[in-house]
Amino acid sequence: MQKLLPFIIGLLAVQTALGQAALYKKRWYINGKDTLRYRVLLPLDYDSSQTYPLVLFLHGAGERGNNNEDQLKHGSQLFTDSAVRKKYPAIVLFPQCGRNDFWARIKRNPEKDSLGGIAFPTTEPMGKALNLVSLLLDSLVTTQKVDPRKVYVGGLSMGGMGTFELLWRKPGFFAAAFPICGGGNPETVKLYGRKFPIWVFHGGSDPVVRVSNSRLMVNALKAAKAKVKYSEYPGVGHNSWDNAFAEPDLMPWLFKQRKKL
Repeated sequence: MQKLLPFIIGLLAVQTALGQAALYKKRWYINGKDTLRYRVLLPLDYDSSQTYPLVLFLHGAGERGNNNEDQLKHGSQLFTDSAVRKKYPAIVLFPQCGRNDFWARIKRNPEKDSLGGIAFPTTEPMGKALNLVSLLLDSLVTTQKVDPRKVYVGGLSMGGMGTFELLWRKPGFFAAAFPICGGGNPETVKLYGRKFPIWVFHGGSDPVVRVSNSRLMVNALKAAKAKVKYSEYPGVGHNSWDNAFAEPDLMPWLFKQRKKL
């Protein structure tokens, strides 16, 4: 029985995760010849005549594809928690980036610098996947299903980079953001930073996306007079999203943010 116990616990955890994932309904947003696959979680007792806050979450590079499933691997259970759904009714979106695409525009330098050889150019248009996400957001706000004062964005790793990218691509659109182990171009912060609520997370020993990327953005946000919070976890590697999701104040902080129209 002792040998079976870990297997039973693991099986129950998988079944629970699958059950929670099923709460996110599969959807497709089509614009011309391009399709964005995404999952949506609706509030408990959803009323189509009401408007709700919206949370957009952008996954990491490892969850890219076209199965409309892998993007739920990290973070989706945060919003299916029954207490969270009851206290913070919201529409939650988990789009999936294509295998050969990337949320943010980046350039890599083979000669590693203090940022790990990652740069974020601003002279190129949005990539296909992020542009489709942007259009989807606009359509949801236009159809009055979403409260435009309470649109939030977050993401991890590649999605953290995509979060910073969307903030300057759509200044004034979001009420708050929570990028995790990401990075961005500090020159863009002036486009959206003033008084903007943002909570940045990173592991101090991240070997994939160096923590200096978040530190650089946090310093730029502070200079731009943003309402910035920063949580750096000493000794934590790339999976700092586990620490971020465990922060008891994350949901209360996020949902209390509201922008003026």
